[in-house]
Amino acid sequence: MFVTQVTIDASQISDWPSFHQVFVQALGFPTFYGANMNAWIDCMSSLDAPDDGMSRLHCESGKVLTLLVQGAAGLKEKYPQQYDALIECTAFVNWRRMQSGRPAVLALAFDL
Repeated sequence: MFVTQVTIDASQISDWPSFHQVFVQALGFPTFYGANMNAWIDCMSSLDAPDDGMSRLHCESGKVLTLLVQGAAGLKEKYPQQYDALIECTAFVNWRRMQSGRPAVLALAFDL
């Protein structure tokens, strides 16, 4: 399914396992998802490649998928490691893609 925005409910994040579970539920990562940030980066890097089988939701090739993070301020305050990882790994996904000649695929929007 092609989408342009996915809502992430940050109030459901309280540790690393819940962080990964929120993204599994929101994006439909595969059953072999490793529940670590390297696996998260791999899944997010393939958002515009449905044939890779890394998520159930996708954006069209050449488009960007926006993650609308509801409750971002609470995440930053209560779980700064997960908040920082979300920002840094999103940036890394886009950097890695651009290094290989592909466009950025991911954007963050915070609903505080």
